[in-house]
Amino acid sequence: MPLPFDLLLALMLYAFVSSITPGPNNLMLLASGVNFGFRRTIPHMLGIGGGFTVMTALVGLGLAGMFTAYPPARSVLTVLSVMYLLWLAWKIARATPPQQSDGAETGRPLNFLQAAAFQWVNPKAWSMALTANTLYAPNADFPSVLSVALAFGAVNLPCVSCWAAMGSSMRGVLSDPKRLQIFNITMALLLVATLWPVVRG
Repeated sequence: MPLPFDLLLALMLYAFVSSITPGPNNLMLLASGVNFGFRRTIPHMLGIGGGFTVMTALVGLGLAGMFTAYPPARSVLTVLSVMYLLWLAWKIARATPPQQSDGAETGRPLNFLQAAAFQWVNPKAWSMALTANTLYAPNADFPSVLSVALAFGAVNLPCVSCWAAMGSSMRGVLSDPKRLQIFNITMALLLVATLWPVVRG
C-alpha cells in the first residue's frame, strides 16, 4: 500500500538530507561545474537522478538480498567501488581547463549513462538506497518501494543541481590555472576521503 502522509514526509526529509550533503556524486558535480560549467554538466546530473531512482527501486524489490544469499558479492562490490573512485579522483586531480589555447577539447564531463552506471559503485548511493528501503519499505511491497524510489527521484535532482550550480558560479574565481589545479586536487582528496567508511568497515 502507498506510504501514509507522515511517513512520506519523513522519507522526503531523509531524501533531502542524504541528497544535499557531500558525497561522491556531489563532489564530482561541484568539480564538473567548475571545469565544464552548468549546462555541460546537465547530463551528469540527470544520470545521477535517473540512475539512483532505478537503483533504489531494484534494491527495494530484492536486489539487496543478493548480499545475504551470497556474501562475497559485497566484497566484490566494495573492491570495485574503491578502485573506480580512486580512478575518478585521479582524473579530477589531473583535470585541466576544457579548452586549450588552440581551442582543442581537453576534457569532457560524465554523460548520462556514465553517471547512471556510477551509482552502482557509489558507496553512499548504496547506503542511501538500503537505508531508505529498510526504513520506509520494510515489507518490500511494490507500492512502498515505488514511493521510496519516486521520492528520491523528485528530491535528488534539485539537490545535486545545487552542487553543479555552485561549481559553475566559482568558475570566474578559478579561471587561474593554478587555483583551478589546487581546487581539483582538493576535490580529488575529498573524494578519496569519502572511501574511509568503506575501507574502515
